[in-house]
Amino acid sequence: MLSVSGLSKTFPGVRALDGVDFTARAGEVHALIGENGAGKSTLIKVLTGVYEPDAGDLTYDGSPVRFATPLEAQHAGISTIYQEVNLVPLMSVARNLFLGREPRGRLGLIDFGRMHREAEEALRGLGVRVDVRRPLRELGLGAQQMVALARAVSVDARVVVMDEPTSSLEPREVQTLFGVIRMLRERGIAVIYVSHRLDELYEVCDAVTVLRDGKVVHTGALAELDRLRLVALMLGREIQDVQEEGLTQFTGAHEATTEPVLQAEELTARHRLHGVSVTIRPGEVVGLGGLLGSGRSETAKAIAGALPTDSGTVAIGGTRIRTGSTPAAIRAGISLLPEDRKAEGIVPGLSVRDNIALAALPRLSRLGLVNERSIDEVVDTFIDRLHIKASSPLQKVGELSGGNQQKVLLARWLAMHPKVLLLDEPTRGIDIGAKAEVQALVDELAADGLGVLLISSDMEELIEGSDRVIVLKDGTAVAELTGTAVTEENLLRAMAADPAEPGA
Repeated sequence: MLSVSGLSKTFPGVRALDGVDFTARAGEVHALIGENGAGKSTLIKVLTGVYEPDAGDLTYDGSPVRFATPLEAQHAGISTIYQEVNLVPLMSVARNLFLGREPRGRLGLIDFGRMHREAEEALRGLGVRVDVRRPLRELGLGAQQMVALARAVSVDARVVVMDEPTSSLEPREVQTLFGVIRMLRERGIAVIYVSHRLDELYEVCDAVTVLRDGKVVHTGALAELDRLRLVALMLGREIQDVQEEGLTQFTGAHEATTEPVLQAEELTARHRLHGVSVTIRPGEVVGLGGLLGSGRSETAKAIAGALPTDSGTVAIGGTRIRTGSTPAAIRAGISLLPEDRKAEGIVPGLSVRDNIALAALPRLSRLGLVNERSIDEVVDTFIDRLHIKASSPLQKVGELSGGNQQKVLLARWLAMHPKVLLLDEPTRGIDIGAKAEVQALVDELAADGLGVLLISSDMEELIEGSDRVIVLKDGTAVAELTGTAVTEENLLRAMAADPAEPGA
């Protein structure tokens, strides 16, 4: 249905694709995997008309093609669901579903009644029940992703590209997505599936292509590869090394001091948090567990002053700080790495250098004058320490892979020398190699005496990386697990608990 041959694409200082051959067949779910920076996003953008290739041939439905714009690719029948929801937040759910193809009446005016009915029907088929007249921004990330999915499958697509489609979904929504993928396969539609979650790949994908450094290192039936071999191909390592080192880089328990560095008591925000308390000691990693919507991100934001609270206190080193004030939290030594790095973290149009230095500018300035040499020293230090892959510090951060963008955000907050680091899904949407580097860094930071709050939907990451785990449900802390009690079984039992039950 869609194939490329000898595809190459070069950016200043970086060869993103180097002679890539790739074929997506009708009625097949084809996994496209590789580390961040391997060329996956670039290949997708060439297939969908975002980028013009430097060399190579693109064939669609048996005929040579070149898509000059994403709209051309969409009209041809290629639909894309991106990891970062690329809809219009201020528009209604229904308008987003039918944007550019609104149903119209006799006079050419939009038939809102029909549009609302069809939008409700499309979302109901995915198990989503929302008021389609509401602005999209009022929905959670998971619900927005389901709207993007509904839009992608409601058009007359012949190829559907899914880039990390489950990164913001709950388990129930993931299973709904998999049902949609199987339906698309039965209808003879080609699905290109990008994900770093191996369980997903083996559940829904038929074939796999592995990219490394812009080149294809393997393509074939996924069933013929076991997981260790797949990981080894992605990382360019021997299977024995992967077996010995494992898939996470957490080393185990951390040495924590007795006096807490952070004490957040009875944090309450109407309809979001209900008396949540979190204590972190220097050198300790405390995990926050729970499903999407349980209050994990809200807790981190409340501690960091990004979410106004109705009551509750936050203290650093025994000294209370003003809640609801991000500047006060930063001055006290609290840094937050947000879940949505695109909307709340990076500034895509600025350079890697500017993004890293952004928060530290007041400290690197004197009498309003910026010390450029000091900035360069800080930036070079963290690019080297975090192994950030960029052609130069002046490259725009929006041109980097997701994993490297995440490292830039980490560098920004580590440059502030925080006492407490709040990590909200720090490895979401990044490859196994970059994930391992971030996990090893968390261990290193804890060993240096930093207090860390770790929020993760990856059960293995939460269990192996945390000394204690506080489990939230519906904005309430329902359990606290410590030491050997931090197991998958106990976490799942706590997540399923009723907050109203005594002893829950």
